[in-house]
Amino acid sequence: MLSCCSVRMSLFAMGFLLVILQPSAGQFPRACANTQSLLRKECCPLWDGDGSPCGERSNRGACQAILLSQAPLGPQFPFSGVDDREDWPSVFYNRTCKCKGNFMGFSCGECKFGFSGLNCTKRRLRTRRNIFQLTNSEKDKFLAYLNLAKNTPSQDYVIATGTYTQMNNGSNPMFRNINVYDLFVWMHYYASRDTLLGGSNVWRDIDFAHEAPGFLPWHRVFLLLWESEIQKITGDENFTIPYWDWRDAEDCVVCTDEYMGGRHPTNPNLLSPASFFSSWQVICTQSEEYNSQQSLCNATSEGPILRNPGNNDKSRTPRLPSSAEVEFCLSLTQYESGSMDKMANYSFRNTLEGFADPHTAISNISQSGLHNALHIYMNGSMSQVQGSANDPIFILHHAFVDRNGEFFVPSRELGYDYEYLQEPALDSFQEFLIPYLEQARQIWPWLVGAAVIGGIVTAILSGLILACKKKRAGTFPEIQPLLTESEVYNNISYQSHF
Repeated sequence: MLSCCSVRMSLFAMGFLLVILQPSAGQFPRACANTQSLLRKECCPLWDGDGSPCGERSNRGACQAILLSQAPLGPQFPFSGVDDREDWPSVFYNRTCKCKGNFMGFSCGECKFGFSGLNCTKRRLRTRRNIFQLTNSEKDKFLAYLNLAKNTPSQDYVIATGTYTQMNNGSNPMFRNINVYDLFVWMHYYASRDTLLGGSNVWRDIDFAHEAPGFLPWHRVFLLLWESEIQKITGDENFTIPYWDWRDAEDCVVCTDEYMGGRHPTNPNLLSPASFFSSWQVICTQSEEYNSQQSLCNATSEGPILRNPGNNDKSRTPRLPSSAEVEFCLSLTQYESGSMDKMANYSFRNTLEGFADPHTAISNISQSGLHNALHIYMNGSMSQVQGSANDPIFILHHAFVDRNGEFFVPSRELGYDYEYLQEPALDSFQEFLIPYLEQARQIWPWLVGAAVIGGIVTAILSGLILACKKKRAGTFPEIQPLLTESEVYNNISYQSHF
């Protein structure tokens, strides 16, 4: 992804990820966005199941002091105590719910990824699939779910519209409601925004979600939480995010009205009015304005989604990535190396993220490969780091980037897998059958009717044959020859009477 944030604390980014994996799964739980919780610096909401903090009565969890990493910070960030995201979430809360067993969430009211059931003891495994292998009804359902998320207020989370200092150290809460889709747009913005230093000063070279070892696991958890929230609002526990395999693509094949929105007939920077995505409003795209005002994005609508795929700077990203480039990246044996930022050489993470050449794994920040290339190619909302999640193609793209199956923790342990990893031969056969099965579904009533009529005709013919055989048996007591050698065979017409 194109980024003006050049360096950061790599261990800092990993620390941010580790905290997200623990109790503060969302940015700001609604139950803790109040003066009392902020002044006490405690976020231990009651679990609805038993009315106790963190579900303690049911042994789901307990309210405890947060555990922060003691690892030294990297040299790239020359400040301390100036950014609310440092040692997250200690600036806002230093006591949160510590969940036990397979429970998680800000009140320990949810199951860890990969588990379900009343007591979170049932293992579950869901499958993410190629968007072009979905049936029409499955694809339409996915698009409808996205639109529902865009129009459904989040029940559990709110966003911060001011820093902790601007909140008077907690005595003046500054939070706002937000819809489920934009909650994640805001989270992506919040993780990658610049540091506000006061006055007109900002520190741009920081990003808690990119250009460091945490890039892949941060986005993995991000997608899992996104999936989880959509499952909640739809009641569809089996929902998974599909992916777009963009290898060797000559253009944006998902940029059609049938999928993620085609091109506007008169303005190439906008989406076709035939797509409901054309009515979506973006948020968190005006970073320079926020910086000049020393403010946070407050989720105010800022205009339509912008997208002009292929009309990007060809000197930076000449084309979409190839299969060979992806295979080379997957052959790298070091997850991270050297400086552990965008200058890292022979780093799997840096090559996949797109700051290293996908043919040599040598850092080259003048080019954008693999993950970054897709963002640049979209030439619009997707190409600006902080607001890139506004374009729903972001989800398809990052699900494909995540499609390695393993790093640190195998995806199956988190409750999901990718279709291509499951019995490839069978999957290929199923993919071959999908369009025919879809056609069969549409003509099913006719097939049933034909089967009934065919059964009746077959029964009548069978009766006639049997009667004829009995008659002959009475005339010729000897054993009859095979049917194919008798006169009966020659007298039967094999025709369809449907």
